[in-house]
Formats: sequence, C-alpha cells, structure tokens
Amino acid sequence: MKVLVLNAGSSSIKYQIFNMDTEVVLTTGLLEQIGESTSRLKYKWLENGNGEMQEAVQEGRVANHNEGLKLILDLTLKLGVIKDLHELSGIGHRVVHGGEAFWKPTLINDKVAEVIREMIALAPLHNPANLMGIEVSRQLCPSVPQVAVFDTAFHQTMPPVAYHYALPYEYYKNLKVRRYGFHGTSHRYVSKQCAKYLKKPLAECNFITIHIGNGGSMTAIRGGKSVDTTMGMTPLEGLVMGTRSGDIDPAIPFYLARTLGKPFDEIETILNKQSGLKGISGANDMREIERLAAGGNMNAKLAIDMFCYRIKKYIGAYYAVLGTVDAIIFTGGIGENAVETREQICSGLEALGIVMDAAKNSAPSRAMREVSADTSRVKIMVIPTNEELEIAEQTVECIKGA
Repeated sequence: MKVLVLNAGSSSIKYQIFNMDTEVVLTTGLLEQIGESTSRLKYKWLENGNGEMQEAVQEGRVANHNEGLKLILDLTLKLGVIKDLHELSGIGHRVVHGGEAFWKPTLINDKVAEVIREMIALAPLHNPANLMGIEVSRQLCPSVPQVAVFDTAFHQTMPPVAYHYALPYEYYKNLKVRRYGFHGTSHRYVSKQCAKYLKKPLAECNFITIHIGNGGSMTAIRGGKSVDTTMGMTPLEGLVMGTRSGDIDPAIPFYLARTLGKPFDEIETILNKQSGLKGISGANDMREIERLAAGGNMNAKLAIDMFCYRIKKYIGAYYAVLGTVDAIIFTGGIGENAVETREQICSGLEALGIVMDAAKNSAPSRAMREVSADTSRVKIMVIPTNEELEIAEQTVECIKGA
C-alpha cells in the first residue's frame, strides 16, 4: 500500500511516498521557489525499492503548483517508485487549520474543500496554499482517495475551560475566537511512540510534549488526548519562538501603535517575523545563538534564558493541570538536538520528580531515547518527530474506515 503525503506551501511543495506495509520512505523531496524565475527540486529515492537512497537536484522554472505537482508525479513515475498513479492507495494532505469543523482526518470532497476554504480567515498564511495543493492534486489524481489531516484536529479534545478566552462570549459564538492549537500531528505522533516505549496503552498515559524548532508549542496530554496547548487562535501565542514573540501583554500592540504611529499590519509583522529569539539576539537559529552566547554575547544568552524559562513555566503549569505525569517528551529540531537547552529547561525541576541524566542527555543519537536519571519519577524522553508518517497513517485509517 503506497501513500503520497503532500504539504503545499505558498511557493513550495514538500512530499513523501511511503510503502505503508513496511513504513519505508520510497521517495521524498522539496520543490521550492514556485513561480520564480528558477525553481529548485531536491529529491531522494530508494532505487529498486531497496538499498541506499539516491539524491539529485533539478532546476528550471515551475510556473505554478499545477506544474509543480505534475513535475513531481512524472518524476516519481520515471524513477520507478510507482508504475502508474493507480498504485497510490491514497494521498494525505497537511492542512494547518480545521477550525471546529474537523476533529479527525477527513476524506476530501467538494464540500470538505469548501469548508477548508472558509477556514482561510483563521489561517490566511497557510490554508490558501494547503487548499491549492488539494485542488491541484484532485485534478491530477481524480481516482485516488484524498484525505485532509489537520494540525488543529488533535487539540479539539480540549475542554471549554482551556480553549475559551475571557472575551465577550459573542466573539466565540459569532467569530469562533478561541484557542485551537497547532503542531497536533507531531504531538500525537510522539505521544503514541512514547506510550509504546513505556509499554502502556496511550489511553492510560499523561504526557507533556514539547515541540520546539523555529516554531514551538507544548501540549498537556491526559489519557492520550490533548487537554491544553500553548499556541492559541493563531501560532503566535505561547512559547518564545524563532521569530514569534509568544505570550505578551495584549496591550503592547496598542502602545506601539500610539507611540510609534505604526499600523496594526506592521505590528503583526513585527510580532510574527521580527520578535522571539531574533528580536532579542538578532538571530533565529538556535545553533547560531548558542555560538554567540559562548562568545560572550549577552543578548544571545538572554534569548536562550528566556526561551528555556518560558518552557519551564509551562511544564509547571501543565504538571498542575495533569496532576500526574508519566513523561516529558522533547521533539522538533531544537528539542531533538540541543543538549544544553534540554538540560537548562529541566534543571531545578527535581522536586517535581523530573531528574535528567547528564551523560544520557549528551550522548549523540538520532533515535528515540530516555535521558532521565534512574531516580526520576517522570521519564524525560527525546523522540524524533515524523509528521509525514503520522499523516500517512491517518490517511490509511481514514480510507479504511470510510
């Protein structure tokens, strides 16, 4: 059973094809700079279905997403990954925002596509591109079942006390202003992997999952279900991120508008693109910030300290929400690779039963691993995320259940 996973951006298409019988990636690639003078497709494929991954780059103008997906499908056929499009059992699409309409992966038809279009107001930077990928894919592969997998769906189990904002209730009722949360596919995937590691049913597990990369969010998981998460109506709320501010006093934008005369569109750009780690240190790559801090740059050190402090605060908050915690799970580019960041976040949490083993934490590995001390009541896990595989698995489940 072969499944294509698509993640369409405004000028890019990221893709993978899985053999779901073995969960092996048969081909993966990223087409960038769609619509520009020169587009670039970097791809890998498993030659003859076994052996080592081959890698290549192809450049040339790709005018739009229709041309882009056609290029990808033609290349996949040429490489022999599939013999024809009917070999695809399904196509899974990452969709950032499903609002309250979608609680689970959903087979795409005209009505579903229209509801996704209605969600553009809630995710104007992401949903238009996601929808474009869906429309092109349905045109080029009309006989292949297609499934939308929503970043927000995992968090639809949050109780009202967690997802409501203390604003006039009519804004929720009429405008759907509420917490939605994001990175749900990643939080779901790593929680499933951790439950397997602990040899416990997911429904009996309480976790705090920490997905940190350029964007970042945390989730409180009780009995395998999301009960609270740090991102809100948009991905701007919560943790200090690469370029996003995370939590701030809501009055700050009004103060900046009054004192600097800046329009709100510009302030929105500042909060999303010029704040967070970049706003404090001038850089948004944690590796660069760590290098600057090691060289004595005090702003870089401050940025790291703020980043870790915010995560530590939310660990405490979510511990209080859950009551008992089986494991804290680090994932994402920073979560999986930044040894010192993980150590700083967990330092001082020993009274909560969270004790890190420095040797385990610093041991180089790309595999799922436990980095907590033997004396730690709460497991500290590092689990590489695999959102594409999770989308593929949910696509298969949805098609089989239809």
